[in-house]
Amino acid sequence: MLELAGIIILGILAQWVAWKFKIPAILPLILIGLLVGPIAAAYFSEDGSKWIEPVWNGKHGLFPGEGLYYFVSLAISVILFEGGLTLKRSEIRSLGPVITKLITLGSAITFFGAGILANVIFGLSWELSFLFSALIIVTGPTVITPILRNIPLKKDISTVLKWEGILIDPIGALVAVLVFEFISVEGDGGFTKTALIEFGKIILFGTTFGFTFAHALAFVINKKLIPHYLLNVVSLSTVLLVFVESEIFAHESGLLAVVVMGMVLGNGKLKNIKEILYFKESLSVLLISILFILLAANINIEDLMLLYTWKTVILFAVIVFVIRPLAVFLSTWGSKLKFNEKLFISWVGPRGIVAAGIASLFGSKLMKQGVEGAEYITPLVFMIVLGTVLLNATTARLFARIVGVFLKRSEGILIVGASQVSRLIGNYLEENGRHVVLIDSNQTNIELARAEGLEAIDTDIYSNNLDDNIELNDVGFLMALTGSADINNFAIDKFRDQFGESGFYRLITASEIETPENSPEEGLFSQTDDFNSLTEVARKYPEIHEITLKSRDHYEGLIELTNNDPDIIPLLVKDKRGVLEIISSYNKAIEKIEEGYKLVYLGKAFNGNEKIAVKS
Repeated sequence: MLELAGIIILGILAQWVAWKFKIPAILPLILIGLLVGPIAAAYFSEDGSKWIEPVWNGKHGLFPGEGLYYFVSLAISVILFEGGLTLKRSEIRSLGPVITKLITLGSAITFFGAGILANVIFGLSWELSFLFSALIIVTGPTVITPILRNIPLKKDISTVLKWEGILIDPIGALVAVLVFEFISVEGDGGFTKTALIEFGKIILFGTTFGFTFAHALAFVINKKLIPHYLLNVVSLSTVLLVFVESEIFAHESGLLAVVVMGMVLGNGKLKNIKEILYFKESLSVLLISILFILLAANINIEDLMLLYTWKTVILFAVIVFVIRPLAVFLSTWGSKLKFNEKLFISWVGPRGIVAAGIASLFGSKLMKQGVEGAEYITPLVFMIVLGTVLLNATTARLFARIVGVFLKRSEGILIVGASQVSRLIGNYLEENGRHVVLIDSNQTNIELARAEGLEAIDTDIYSNNLDDNIELNDVGFLMALTGSADINNFAIDKFRDQFGESGFYRLITASEIETPENSPEEGLFSQTDDFNSLTEVARKYPEIHEITLKSRDHYEGLIELTNNDPDIIPLLVKDKRGVLEIISSYNKAIEKIEEGYKLVYLGKAFNGNEKIAVKS
């Protein structure tokens, strides 16, 4: 009982430490597991026993007999199902050629390069060598996100790293599963007719069960045959059912089945997909916390000593400093990425949870089958995982500065609200070279924004969905443009430190228009315009114009004119280099106005000379 409670407590503690120090959770989890397992047995226990003993002598420990194997199998099935849920066809279609090549050509280079290395350096059989290389293909967002969260980078770099991790998680796991199944089937080396038949059965039953049960679950959920309070637990039980049933019909096909099931559900028309995904994410955190302490604790000091050789250093160095850069540079050949950007992407390639988890599962299986050299699989993969996470977590920020991809000033803009006004302003900013992201909980607004080519995120600002979005690392300006004063104020309070380091603004309210002396410092555009007036002008004149300025007096005169016309609202000032500055409703003048600067405004076109109607 003490050990079981200790694992959960230590696991959640490790998750908190990871959050607090902004490092991947897998790092403290594995370190804690090694401490209470092989390290405790070797250095702290008088009788040589581990503080946490997952399985000992095959018949004792927390999971005697096949217990640990079954638990790891079921836990990995849930984690891979969640990974499958996040893999969208639309995202693959819209990916640039760089990311597509990274998950195809880049993966192939890693697969063959690391496989040949493992065979040459450690003398592993070709089958085990390529199983090892298949396992280390996988990076993953759970390790990349914490590393990059506080490094301001261009959106292109963050996007490549994020989507490579998301897409390669289930794809890499699938490759590893297929390689393992090929090793496990009967026949000499897996190449006999019987082996091919068994391999075909694994593919057939894995894909069939995953596809069929995904559609069945979607049908009963959409028809509301399951009460809402049972939705998540029924989904979980279905995942476990698919895994077990597939294993019964074709041994070792369960992992393939759950990945396929997740992919089908994630790309279907399941109405409650977000709720299921949130539940699986929370469950995955708990399972991962328990799983990796158990797996690390289950390693013996003899396994670690297998790595105490110069061969390990050579293998790690070549994979990290030769194979990864080779894969990245060949995959980005002919792209718009600069040399220093490719160099940084090459540097950041931490392996993650799926690699470590599946390695432990497959390593223990192959050892029980008596496969020669199988004892190397788990420690070698753990070495790559720990080494890459430690290297990237400690050096990524410094390396970004050295190669010149670290943004000294975050110029991206996050706009809260995706109404017509927000879309007009967003399009203008995008056309002038600014990275713009719109967020809204209104699905119609999001779809309209995306149809116009804008980057838009369907989310509620009261949730924490933006916390791990590394594509927003270059955002330094925050503009709250919704019709709700409460939402605008909440957005400023919540996101000002994270996304408003260069400036944060919101629309003023009707009451603030009536009392100009109470105009907030973060007020937007003018002292006479709120959301309603912006919306009305955008409806009548959905255009943004520019007027070239002759002097500061000319600028101030134009501002006075626009303040007296209900159909013209000043927005920005653009300097000669195209740098934009937001006009504030607060009594704070823009410091520098010169001839050649431009006033940017919303509404009807004018040249600044005609007679302006007085606002009523």
